[in-house]
Amino acid sequence: MPIRVAVPKEIYPGERRVALVPEVSRKMAKLDIEVLLESGAGDAAHYPDAAFDAARIVSDAGSLYGEADIILTVQPPPLEVIEHLREGSILVGMLLPYHRLQHVEHLKARNITSFAMELVPRISRAQSMDTLSSQAAAAGYKAVIMAAERSGHFFPMLTTAAGTIRPSKVVVIGAGVAGLQAIATARRLGAIVEGYDVRAATKEQVESLGARFIDIDVAAEGTGGYARELTEEEKQQQQAILAEHIAAANVVISTAALPGRPSPKIISSAMVESMKPGSVIIDLAAEGGGNCDLTSAGEDIEHHGVVIAGPLNVPSMLAVHASEMYAKNLLNFLTPMIKDGTLEPDWEDEVLAESVLTHQGEIRHEPTRKLVEGGAS
Repeated sequence: MPIRVAVPKEIYPGERRVALVPEVSRKMAKLDIEVLLESGAGDAAHYPDAAFDAARIVSDAGSLYGEADIILTVQPPPLEVIEHLREGSILVGMLLPYHRLQHVEHLKARNITSFAMELVPRISRAQSMDTLSSQAAAAGYKAVIMAAERSGHFFPMLTTAAGTIRPSKVVVIGAGVAGLQAIATARRLGAIVEGYDVRAATKEQVESLGARFIDIDVAAEGTGGYARELTEEEKQQQQAILAEHIAAANVVISTAALPGRPSPKIISSAMVESMKPGSVIIDLAAEGGGNCDLTSAGEDIEHHGVVIAGPLNVPSMLAVHASEMYAKNLLNFLTPMIKDGTLEPDWEDEVLAESVLTHQGEIRHEPTRKLVEGGAS
């Protein structure tokens, strides 16, 4: 019997992405995988049922879960859905374990083997599986488009009969995947761009995109490609130097986030008040509380004439391509587990060992296990 991979319709409010696209379902079929798709699962991402010619369309979600060996999702399934997953089946998705501890406990109790794609290690071999990077690229691009829509300024320099229009000045805070994509997009639109990151190693990447690097003479490299938390003295130094650049900017895009922790506060109320009226801040870290003191998650607010946007689930706004990249990440993650049409995970493999959340009735991800046990004590 072939391995059955099931893709349900996403039911998280506002989620438009789907975990599988037609191109990837065809590739799965070539691996002797039977693909089951809940009817309408791809509609919000503009992938109609008819496009999935290599999948079996299932109208009832309950029977989908009952037949599936592997379930692919974008968002974590709600608790009532976990109750319907077949015991011993495999769940793969962005499971947000730090924020969904009760879900993790249910997965453990139901004996579900679950893999959280955001836990895939950032090593060279796993780059094609890195959903954090693929979705961050979508967010970084979209942030610039959102800023351009909200700004009353042209991004490029324009020479007109009425005179020359100066280009917008854009400051991008955080030079991870989202930040670098934001820098590249703002440069393509013709803006003058500055980039800042506490990791000194990003200077070359920022400058390679044609932006100027804001150097505060603090190096804060952490582990896993992330920055460490700054000391109080370093924060003061950061604030003093950034304040000057933010005051001169027409647009600020902030992308600094720490997995499982609140987003660092970088843009103070005083900095916002120093900006020119009509300026725009797009805070991509809003889901973690925001990099700006004034950010309100999911809302646009105005303070002293400055618009501060705290968008949520930005990759979902680019559902077509975000779904395509995510589906390819999942395919690259699953393929090494499948040998001659059978599921054979190699638990010694670093990628699986670090991304597995629950397995055989246990929480295998140590930081999550400690959080669950801490909450129960």
